[in-house]
Amino acid sequence: MIETSGGKIRSVAWSEIFPWLCIVRAFRLAISFQALLLGAVGIFLTVAVWGLIGTAFSSDSPATTWLQPYIQSSWLPITAAVPESPTVRNLQNLAERSEPVEGQWAVRDPMLSPWALLSQPAFEGLLYSPQTFSWSSVAALVLCGLWGVAVWAFFGGAICRIAAVRLAADEQVGLGAALRFASRKGPAYFAAPLLPLGGVLLAVIPVFVLGLLMRTDFGLVLGGVLWPLALLAAFIMAVLLLGSLFGWPLMWGAISTEGSDSFDALSRSYAYLFQRPLHYLFYVVVAAIVGWLGWLLVQNFAAAVIWLAYWAAEWGSGAGGGEASGLGKFGVDLIHFWVGCVKLLAVGFVFSYFWSASSAIYLLLRHDVDATEMDEVFLDADATEQEPVASSAQPAATAENGESATNGNTAE
Repeated sequence: MIETSGGKIRSVAWSEIFPWLCIVRAFRLAISFQALLLGAVGIFLTVAVWGLIGTAFSSDSPATTWLQPYIQSSWLPITAAVPESPTVRNLQNLAERSEPVEGQWAVRDPMLSPWALLSQPAFEGLLYSPQTFSWSSVAALVLCGLWGVAVWAFFGGAICRIAAVRLAADEQVGLGAALRFASRKGPAYFAAPLLPLGGVLLAVIPVFVLGLLMRTDFGLVLGGVLWPLALLAAFIMAVLLLGSLFGWPLMWGAISTEGSDSFDALSRSYAYLFQRPLHYLFYVVVAAIVGWLGWLLVQNFAAAVIWLAYWAAEWGSGAGGGEASGLGKFGVDLIHFWVGCVKLLAVGFVFSYFWSASSAIYLLLRHDVDATEMDEVFLDADATEQEPVASSAQPAATAENGESATNGNTAE
């Protein structure tokens, strides 16, 4: 870890002394354009279809009220997280800016906020009350949950693949190669978080049947006798839900790092979560702090870009002027569209960092539990992910010497 020469310390391998510093590297990966683009497109598709689902299955049920902002506008609730001027311009309003506005998505930090948003269909389902039951709200929750998993099985899988190979092997992954990997492993990404929910459903069925019997006096007596079995089923549900709610980001990291299937990802995420819960908590706290600082930088940089564009244009257009109409209104709408694109790209950092940091946390937990080296990662056989041969003349030269040259299956 420490190289010495003549009694003098030349370098210190901080990454070996503090392995969790790889979480800081996740920030650098998250601000790359390809990661920002994947995060931005992913969250836009998520909330846009959520809005369509909310419109198709709209009801007065409390379980679907969280969809109302997306019904009114597909991306405004998300892009509202980025102001149109940097917060450092007006420190007096800093506290006001930190308060979420009703109907808008507030980013507290790029770890907990994406996790809460993507888990919201599951949360709403768990808080669902039989007194307010309606098939339309159930259908909306199920479709929103499945759509969210499907979108991030592709975009989140691509981001995790880029991060896993870069963090472990320090090699670049092309955007096309990452998307091809995510498409091949898409079924595994999609099925991994749904498998525990299937187990929960199986545990619910016998308790549900017992509840039907408890509508009669004899059924209540039977329910009292069999209630220990109901508590056992509830214990199984609690373990499955706990592992699923807190461990599902690790499933993406497992598939991206190991190239494995959904069952392997499920077993690894549960094992790492329950065997090293304090380690997991520590890594999440570190990632949340780094992500919060990074979000302040990205948010204010995007706001500064928007504000400077308005400020420069204002010198030419003048501060006055009436409200635009006709063709001028179309121009104003175009300006708002491009401003929204900048905001959406900035919000993409929240999700690119979430998936990149989740991959880093998976590598750390794997090292803690399985003692696997941090640089071990599954390397795809995709030709675009292999290092190019140095030159066409090199194999011929080695062949003349009776040597064979092989190109190892290296990282992207």
